[in-house]
Amino acid sequence: MTGLGWIGTLIIGALAGWIAEKIMKTDSGLLMNIVLGVLGAVVLNAVLFAVIGTTLGGVIGQLIVAAAGACLLIAAVRMISKKA
Repeated sequence: MTGLGWIGTLIIGALAGWIAEKIMKTDSGLLMNIVLGVLGAVVLNAVLFAVIGTTLGGVIGQLIVAAAGACLLIAAVRMISKKA
């Protein structure tokens, strides 16, 4: 999430984590929402940059990327925990 600063990153991460929480029907707290949102943004931004050479820009674009990345992380954890 380039160009947003620390506070903006935390706010976008929290919103993205909350959106992912609602989409994936999980029950996690504010701290986990922030972690999922920020990590989801980092992961999906890296994937998008590697595949198409760019990522979505702006606050709304980063919110979309972070929410989608957080959903992917939740799905990955569910897949791993079901195998264990």
